[in-house]
Amino acid sequence: MDDIDRAIIAELMADGRISNVELADRVRLTPAPCLRRVQRLEAEGVIKGYRAVVDPTAIGRGFEVIIDVTITNDLKSVSAFENRMAEREEVVEVHRLFGAPDYFVRVAVSDLVAYERFLTEQVLPLPGLQKTASRFTMKTIKAADWAGNPA
Repeated sequence: MDDIDRAIIAELMADGRISNVELADRVRLTPAPCLRRVQRLEAEGVIKGYRAVVDPTAIGRGFEVIIDVTITNDLKSVSAFENRMAEREEVVEVHRLFGAPDYFVRVAVSDLVAYERFLTEQVLPLPGLQKTASRFTMKTIKAADWAGNPA
């Protein structure tokens, strides 16, 4: 990966809908070699995809909760928890942590009632669950995806 590849990535992170002609101009290439580089970066898995940034409130997911989760240290409990969290659309983000708590889970739902239902039906029944602590977002000052793109 060279400086041009890094420039292409930076431009696409800022605007994934930029045209190839505009992208080529910004990174000082002609369109054909620029497109080849983008296709190579996609094929190599450096560029994993493109997405739309959506207002969570507009789609009924404006109530955000962060859950700290502690579970027993056995493979069955870990697998059950990770699988359940991965399959739930309410779960926006999950990180397994070193130390305590074991997991950081970010959930986006419509309201407190929907969160209580999610916690009661999807989290609390899981095997090995020892402790949960919920923190409710008061205000989002800055949000980003893993690569630093504004959300």
